[in-house]
Amino acid sequence: MVTTTRRLVAVRDPATRDVTVRTLFEARAAIREQMISKGCEQCAKGGKMVLFVYGYCDQRDCFYCPLGEKRKNVTDVYANERLVEDDEDVITEAKRMDALGTSITGGEPQEALEKTCRYLRLLKDEFGEDHHTHLYTGIPGGRENMRRLSEAGLDEIRFHPPLELWGDLHGTEWEDILYIAREEGLTPAFEIPGIRAEPEFLEFLDEGAAEFCNVNEFEMSDGNYRRMQEEGFELQEGHMSAVKGSKDEAIVAEMASHEQVYFCTSVFKDAAQHRNRLKRMAKNVRREFDEITDDGTLVYGKTHADPERFDALGVPEEFYTVKSNHVEIAWWLLEEMIEDGDLNEGEIVEQYPTVDGTVVERTPVA
Repeated sequence: MVTTTRRLVAVRDPATRDVTVRTLFEARAAIREQMISKGCEQCAKGGKMVLFVYGYCDQRDCFYCPLGEKRKNVTDVYANERLVEDDEDVITEAKRMDALGTSITGGEPQEALEKTCRYLRLLKDEFGEDHHTHLYTGIPGGRENMRRLSEAGLDEIRFHPPLELWGDLHGTEWEDILYIAREEGLTPAFEIPGIRAEPEFLEFLDEGAAEFCNVNEFEMSDGNYRRMQEEGFELQEGHMSAVKGSKDEAIVAEMASHEQVYFCTSVFKDAAQHRNRLKRMAKNVRREFDEITDDGTLVYGKTHADPERFDALGVPEEFYTVKSNHVEIAWWLLEEMIEDGDLNEGEIVEQYPTVDGTVVERTPVA
């Protein structure tokens, strides 16, 4: 629960840009009972579709940019794992996962503003105002961009200032844009990697300029690991992506202890956000004989036996489906049929419920 302490804070009035003294309570027109954004709540439930709108970022070259070869410096659009060829692909993917909202990312979405706004309008027109949208950006953008994004249906904007400016953001366009975004009807926030603790972000929160600050555990990826190593960063022992030191005491104690700061760990992203999104998809796309695992993957059996064999054995049609060169069947039924000698061999397949259907594991059964 939020305590509305009447602590005095300096707040810059957006109209006059003068600094006045107000209470923390007065500085915020509306204060949430739970200090977490609606976007974060939906993401934790696996309900946020990720809409990648543009792979270029001409105004920034961050050494820790996680984009891989498939996404970096491309104009392609992806809705989750789906390559978008027309607007219907975006709607189809949102429905596939019963999306509660959409997270818009890049590259730099503001550098493809026309496209970004078109997708915002598309999503709001299709799913209504309750479909929450937030956008990640590494540039201020200015008032015109904030106005256009707000009019198109953006709810929340998360700014990621350049690392070299951390600690010197006050009195710059990065401070101005927080007030401008709010004036244009957006919820302004920060989203930064957990490189180091930076008290200035907390100052913006206490001043009422930013609504919250997300600190993501610093991670290595296929797209950034070489440059990260050159900068002296190392992987955390026993972890595939988390950077050593990103959860150290200074960052957690100084940043994440603030009631408006949320520290998002690599484990949480995988165990909660990603897994819950897969589960939402799996429930929608599963066939009657598919089994959904705790990880949100689908499990079924596969065999190259003659399809007529199943009809002859009296297998109910809801327990299998005939493909072009094989048959897919309930995994437990496949095991029983092989054990009883009705089939010679097959395999149990575990795969993601995503549009690309990536196979996680194949287990031969004979």
